[in-house]
Amino acid sequence: MTPSSRTPLQDCAPPLPSAASPDQVRVAYPDLLRFASAVFASSGIPPERARTAARALCYGDLTGMTSHGLANLTRLYLPLFEEGRVDPKAEPRRVADRGAAVLLDAGGALGLWTGEAAMDLAAERAATFGVGLVGVRGATHFGCAGHHALRAVEHAMIGLVTANCGGQRIARPPGGAVTMLGTNPLSVAAPAGRNPPFVLDMSTTAAPTGRVRQAAREGRTLPEGVLGGDDGAAVTDPAAFDEGRAHLLWLGGEAGQYKGFGLGIAVEVLSAMVSGACLGAHPDAFHGDGGPGGRDDGIGFCAVAIAPGALRSGADTDADVLFGALLGCPPTDPARPVRYPGWHEHRRARERRRHGVPLGADLYRELRDVAADHGVPAPAALERS
Repeated sequence: MTPSSRTPLQDCAPPLPSAASPDQVRVAYPDLLRFASAVFASSGIPPERARTAARALCYGDLTGMTSHGLANLTRLYLPLFEEGRVDPKAEPRRVADRGAAVLLDAGGALGLWTGEAAMDLAAERAATFGVGLVGVRGATHFGCAGHHALRAVEHAMIGLVTANCGGQRIARPPGGAVTMLGTNPLSVAAPAGRNPPFVLDMSTTAAPTGRVRQAAREGRTLPEGVLGGDDGAAVTDPAAFDEGRAHLLWLGGEAGQYKGFGLGIAVEVLSAMVSGACLGAHPDAFHGDGGPGGRDDGIGFCAVAIAPGALRSGADTDADVLFGALLGCPPTDPARPVRYPGWHEHRRARERRRHGVPLGADLYRELRDVAADHGVPAPAALERS
């Protein structure tokens, strides 16, 4: 999407701000990684896997997708440990191995590191076969899909990642009165020659639930087209979602909702039908009240790596030409040059690695409390903007 077509809740983050907000604290990125790694390790995750999980979690704050970053530490990941829904010592088991295609059972392992491991295995197989596919079942929430897709780019490959929401149902089919599917994210990442990597990272609903809840915490209204009431009217109050007064709509708006719905089904097929993970769309859904329900246990992933270099020469040159041409496209507004998904996130990550990652003051205090509770050093503030 071009910058002019973005809404505040879409997954492609907006351009870099000129300065941090007054209520933000900057923390060095390595310090955030150290802190998150220590928290995961204190919860029983082996050290190397804890570092992998920390990279996946902090990617959200590093790139500006803060609804999927450290804000989820206390809201999503630590409760999984407390409720026994994550097995910190789980060893994914190979159910089937056909060379280019592998099926893993994650056994309830933390998805933040399992997603990266699945893509690394897919890339290993793609180096031999030109393509590698790893299906994963029995998984847990894996954070930003784009982080895992980008692992393929580190191997000079194209990455495709999809995930369903296991047994959790959040969105209704168009015209349906019962929730049947999750937000079902997908990501495609590709090398772009001398340019920042292409990274499409999106939910198939109009927004992920994390963005809706973030808006509620920050007291912001939503644009029309994200939530709808049972009467079909647009709802802009984000609190209405968790209060049961509104349901999440599909990407594409009223006129194009079947595009988002269709993509959501496609993700369910790739993530759950291939791996044997829990299905969102299931007759069990008919026994509830029609609202959001179920838990995001038994999640399925699909990680695909494609190695164009194993098939032909010249793919690197074509990538440079393709993305260079997009960046060179004459803009309608010279002040808003054409950019592709992943460009802003790459620039933002580079800036934040140099100058620190801005965190909301409330989140920073929350992380200090987590540090105290887990007996690990708190991330140190570089400055208060």
